[in-house]
Amino acid sequence: MRLIKNILLFLLLLIAIAMAVAWNQYQRFLSTPLQVGEQGINYTVKSGSGLLAIGEDLNAKGYSAMPAKYLYFYGRLENKAHLIKAGEYKIEPNTTFPQLLEQLVEGQVIQYSFTLIEGMTSQQFINAVIADERFEKTLTDTKLSAVMSVLGYKTHGEGEFQPETYNFTAGTTDVEMLQRAHAMMTATLELEWQNRAENLPYKTPYEALIMASIIEKESGIAEERPQISGVFIRRLNIGMRLQTDPTVIYGMGDSYDGNIRRKDLRTDTPYNTYTRHGLPPTPIALPSEEAIHAALHPKDGKTLYFVATGKEGRHYFSKTLAEHNKAVRKYQLKK
Repeated sequence: MRLIKNILLFLLLLIAIAMAVAWNQYQRFLSTPLQVGEQGINYTVKSGSGLLAIGEDLNAKGYSAMPAKYLYFYGRLENKAHLIKAGEYKIEPNTTFPQLLEQLVEGQVIQYSFTLIEGMTSQQFINAVIADERFEKTLTDTKLSAVMSVLGYKTHGEGEFQPETYNFTAGTTDVEMLQRAHAMMTATLELEWQNRAENLPYKTPYEALIMASIIEKESGIAEERPQISGVFIRRLNIGMRLQTDPTVIYGMGDSYDGNIRRKDLRTDTPYNTYTRHGLPPTPIALPSEEAIHAALHPKDGKTLYFVATGKEGRHYFSKTLAEHNKAVRKYQLKK
């Protein structure tokens, strides 16, 4: 009996020692940071991955020496094993497994940013998205007309994407980025159209978008945009040609070499507002929200002309042709 009792005591002691070792190792697991270096790492959790597979992968890549099953057990004990989300994560230095699990459960994936600059053309936007290696490429034909067809729109496409800084995650496709920018522009234009000023010469929101694109190209000075809008709208109302250089340049296409000459102003294209009355057939660039607002909220006044002063991108506004010609001699011809 004594022998049996001693054996039992010995077995209990071994079990207690084993449990103490396991408990100590588990506590080390909870407090030991992952070995990700001073810069941390970007780590991708694939769709369908479980905590055991993640733990094994971290071990295989040398980021942890702890038993992979501990991460699985911890997730089960916390009742969070089934809540992890796929995506790309930034594991910072000194991150422990409990902290990593919180990241995975909360879906704290890496957010990248892409800035679409106002005044770009839609084709330039598409080219920028295609050149950005962070987007997954799905487009085969990247011409504007082909892209609009893929997006499911029958419109021309120019001016129809919202200049903005967009946040996105790994795995975002080029088409998804384009769809977001198009949807945002559609929403912005619709909201601004609903809150437009009265007695405007536009028949449709699209015409307002065309005007906004011209305003965008004429001035980057925020406070000038309503003034420029007012000039153009007064010209439309009295049947006067807009005579704006950016539309001529857009109509020249690839033949534009950085200079606009007198013969270019006289060469008729659908976009030459020196030879044609009214608005051009489409926008000529991607307008900002501020330019759209200005197009739909022009500043009252009697000015019909403006000329660049060469100072901080500003313009001088005139009521009469005589005053305008004088301003041209002062600010332009003397150069």
